[in-house]
Amino acid sequence: MSITSAGSLIGSVIALTAATAVTAEVPRVATDIAPVHSLVARVMDGLGTPDLVVRAGGSPHDYSLRPSEARALERADAVFWVGPALEPWLGGSIDTLAPEALVVELLDAPGTVTLDFREGAVFDDHDHGDGAHGSTHDEAHETDAAHDDHDHDDDHEEHDHEGTDPHAWLDPENGKVWLDLIADELAALDPENADTYRGNAAAGRDEIDAAMADARAALSSAGEIEFVVFHDAYHYFENRFGISAAGAISLSDASDPSPARIEEVRDRVRDLGVACVFSEPQFNQNLVETVTEGTSARAAVIDPIGLDLEEGPGFYPALIRSVAEDIAGCAS
Repeated sequence: MSITSAGSLIGSVIALTAATAVTAEVPRVATDIAPVHSLVARVMDGLGTPDLVVRAGGSPHDYSLRPSEARALERADAVFWVGPALEPWLGGSIDTLAPEALVVELLDAPGTVTLDFREGAVFDDHDHGDGAHGSTHDEAHETDAAHDDHDHDDDHEEHDHEGTDPHAWLDPENGKVWLDLIADELAALDPENADTYRGNAAAGRDEIDAAMADARAALSSAGEIEFVVFHDAYHYFENRFGISAAGAISLSDASDPSPARIEEVRDRVRDLGVACVFSEPQFNQNLVETVTEGTSARAAVIDPIGLDLEEGPGFYPALIRSVAEDIAGCAS
């Protein structure tokens, strides 16, 4: 072997060894739902890929882990999830399968804007929103604020929906807060790649800002929007973009609404001349048909968890655009 060839071989071995060392130091990360997975994937871009535990198509409120998903938790150095308000079953699995992992509940993260669940089948705040389409609301509860308890006498058969609404990923300002938190936590676990994590988070924030601008433009072009949603998952999105649903067919995606609730929502649709009633791709479409029967409302589909979107770093800004386009598209 010539000196040149030997030198090339040695250089290749050194490069491979260095690359392997960097890869070995990157934490193994598990996440709960696709929007959180996307934010973590954006921060880890170029270094590694997180594992998704709650697959699209399943309800995060009530989900059974597959063996591969349980293994993802077992090998995780860090777990990022919304928290028990969204996935009451997951905390026990994390404690059992990932007892040594860093665990971050994003809903409790400093700087996260949180909102309380809305009461009843129809929403009282619908008639006095404080922002035009495309604007944001400046006031919201922080994670350390006290939350009032609410009684839901008309829906005894549904899960407890008092306190904080966990669908906080649909406020893109929360997505930006979480990007920075994820970067800081991973930088602490993996200091050698800290600059990459934080640079990726900064780029991700810019991408979310662009998605927010597109969402505002889409909603503004649609004009006044009267709509009802399948379940009350969009409060954060509405609050951020200055729109408001007239009501929700169900408070939860984990149980069916009572006949009385359906009747109340149908009356609301008729009385307000609601243009759109949104179903979700994985749930009972017949309920939407029942609510729109005898009215001029159209049925359309909207998805708070991005069932049809491609997983990965681009998923989160695509989700923000998708929700806005779905709402605006039905109204136009």
